[in-house]
Amino acid sequence: MPPPGNKRALALHDLGRLDEALESAGRALALQPHHVEALNTCGMVLADFGRQQEALAHYDRALALAPGFPDALSNRALTLKSLNRLEEALASVEQALTAQGDFAQAWNNRGIILSDLKRMGEALHCYDQALALKPDYAEGYNNRATALFGLKRFSDSLMDCDRALALQGRFADALYNKGNAQSELNRPQEALLSYEEALAIDPNHPNALSGLANAAMTVGDWARTARLAEALKAEVLNGRSRIQPFVLMGYHDDNALQLRCSQNYARQAGPGSVAPLWRGERYGHGKIRLAYLSADFQEHVTSALLAEMFERHDRERFEITAVSFGPDDNSAMRARLVKAFDRFHDARQQSDRTVAELLRGWEVDIAIDLGGYTSGARPWVLAHRPAPVQVKYMGYPGTSGSDFIDYLIADDLVVPQDQHRFFSEKIAAMPDTLWVTDTRRSLGDAPSRSEAGLPEQGFVFCCFNHNWKITPAIFDIWMRLLGEVEGSVLWLLEGNAGIRGNLCREAKARGIAESRLVFAGRTSPDKHLARQQLADLFLDTLPYNAHTTASDALWAGLPLVTTPGHSFPARVAASILKAANLSELIAADLEAYEGLALWLARDPQGLAAIRTKLMESRAGLALFDTVRFTRNLEAAFAAMLVHHAG
Repeated sequence: MPPPGNKRALALHDLGRLDEALESAGRALALQPHHVEALNTCGMVLADFGRQQEALAHYDRALALAPGFPDALSNRALTLKSLNRLEEALASVEQALTAQGDFAQAWNNRGIILSDLKRMGEALHCYDQALALKPDYAEGYNNRATALFGLKRFSDSLMDCDRALALQGRFADALYNKGNAQSELNRPQEALLSYEEALAIDPNHPNALSGLANAAMTVGDWARTARLAEALKAEVLNGRSRIQPFVLMGYHDDNALQLRCSQNYARQAGPGSVAPLWRGERYGHGKIRLAYLSADFQEHVTSALLAEMFERHDRERFEITAVSFGPDDNSAMRARLVKAFDRFHDARQQSDRTVAELLRGWEVDIAIDLGGYTSGARPWVLAHRPAPVQVKYMGYPGTSGSDFIDYLIADDLVVPQDQHRFFSEKIAAMPDTLWVTDTRRSLGDAPSRSEAGLPEQGFVFCCFNHNWKITPAIFDIWMRLLGEVEGSVLWLLEGNAGIRGNLCREAKARGIAESRLVFAGRTSPDKHLARQQLADLFLDTLPYNAHTTASDALWAGLPLVTTPGHSFPARVAASILKAANLSELIAADLEAYEGLALWLARDPQGLAAIRTKLMESRAGLALFDTVRFTRNLEAAFAAMLVHHAG
């Protein structure tokens, strides 16, 4: 019979009153120090306090007394998982299921561990088993929703969130997961409400504030984003909430704050201290072995930029491997990428540690993370230190805030010398620009203005950045430009219904008819590139610039006006313009940006001269010299190895 305090400790634990639960569990153990249920309960409470090693010791004591005790085995598995000892965790939960095959919670825990091991199909089977045994298991539905989300089955994920909420209405984590599914289904207004409800139930939910900030930005709810900007900053500074670094970039133009956010995220979401796989060995290969890691080796903007660079690598000096974390979309781009590499490895179903062990086994000299903290990326693979030199490039425009990325590829305009202290990596500055393009793309014929939905006459300002990058200060300028240039229109990308309505309403509030905002519908990348030839001037955003959209515009012969901010993502367009020999289109500040755009709109000859200059000199520009960029990057890689060896 368990000691009297054990039942009370369990009840207090379930109520989240952990201090009282620990005190009660301690009293129970004092009465019966060798009682396995009391040891298990104390382990559960300690685990919830984050005292994982103490929790593990209590489970081990319980199992020394009762080796087949399924509750302790299952709880021990979750503690081992939190310590990133995944294979041991899996063995422990499987022992629990051997002891009690109809243990729904153990099936659920096995699913959680398999999800971390990236074995999503098996994880899904475990949740199915748990729910068959316990149909009213809200946590099981919520965890299955997470697995379905990982498999990109967003509608099914949403349904499971709703099932969890039907069983447990005030389930903050299910509401958070529901918001994630709604976001992926392009229902950001609904996602916003889900995140808000999650925070109303649990103001300390670790992820919901970041989700809410992203949703508010996505729908262009500027009243909310103004309030959230200060909340995000406060949470980054106090280090409590898990704020996605990419989300913060849309709110604050501040490298120091971005460093703090990334450091927090690496600490909160990363695996912690893990044993390094590379321990100082010298390889001495005939060729430098590079491995590029990405979730975007398919029809994706990152691959559209990098494909030619991969093809241009000097195979006499370099051997290149791709490690893919994303789906095989059977596209022409996927086929091109597979052909471009010496080795192409699909790692979707492999754990971070397994992938790292592969890199170590291949004796990779330099591992390059192309994703950072973006969707689908696997930044923690490199936390296991599989390679002597580890680098971050392209997909994520900022610092990792980690101790396992050695270098960040940038340039002196994007990251000036006085900003280096806000990066956890050494800055490997490219001589021309950090940006690379695919010059093998063709530029098709432009459609007619009517086919593109544009009026037959009038100046066309455009911005083909994602609409979430549009801020009130930038929009104010754009509306003043429309007011100054009679008959002009602003051509934007079609986004979600929420942001379109909000932008039209904001235009009307500034005295501009919503008919002067034209929204370009979704189409193929080639057709989108071709239709940009119809626009007259691309207006950039701040604090998150045009990146790929800037180089695309210039490739199409479309001039772009920008003004650089302070942070990495706020300075990329300036680097791109400089590499295109168009520094005259870089304004010193927002006032100069507005004046320059207005001058160009009123001076058709001056604008035409810039356009002619761009198109006639394109072949000789650093921006579009992919061979030159690749040689510069290779020189940087070689220097990294020399520096490392020294």
